Amino acid sequence: MSTTYDCRHGNPMGIDAAVTALRRGELVVLPTDTVYGLAADAFNPAAVARLLEAKGRGRDMPTPVLVPELRTLEGLVDDVPPAARELVEVFWPGGLTLVMRHAATLAWDLGDTKGTVAVRMPLDPIALSVLAQTGPLAVSSANRSGLAPPTDAAEAARQLGTAVEVYLDGGGTGAPVSSTIVDLTGQVPTVLRAGAVSLEELREVLPDLQGPA
Repeated sequence: MSTTYDCRHGNPMGIDAAVTALRRGELVVLPTDTVYGLAADAFNPAAVARLLEAKGRGRDMPTPVLVPELRTLEGLVDDVPPAARELVEVFWPGGLTLVMRHAATLAWDLGDTKGTVAVRMPLDPIALSVLAQTGPLAVSSANRSGLAPPTDAAEAARQLGTAVEVYLDGGGTGAPVSSTIVDLTGQVPTVLRAGAVSLEELREVLPDLQGPA
């Protein structure tokens, strides 16, 4: 049975319930600064598989990871490229996802990632409160595959139902805007998806950035 906690004005009980559920391998819906996200323990393969199943999504679409701070990022990748540090300094926390080569020693299974990980630090106090206690979380938009990403907890619950243990209601997020995704695995940084951070803003930091195809 799912439980919803109103966290619009702060709710330590809700945060604690979410953290407990995630540590048990359950799924949690929480607000981010873009849309509502469906979260699982990134280091629990069974939980990540449950996340993909809840969304009706295959392993060919691996799950991004949210982190609470830059220091966490440094533990997930063998080498943080200079371009990543420049972008993080300007746009984190916020709507920018970076794709990098993850550390080969990590014991996780996010899907068919081909050795990469998509990482973001969200600008949302509820998400950051959870992340501060759990560490990295596998988080995808809280919708069934093919449906619109939800901008409130009620819509997430309509789509995902009892597949989720805890819903954290942080109010509406406004118009749904996805994060911008930048691939840093090649020689030239490349935008894979346009979103919350514009190409113009990114090029103020990285002039040689390639735009989306």
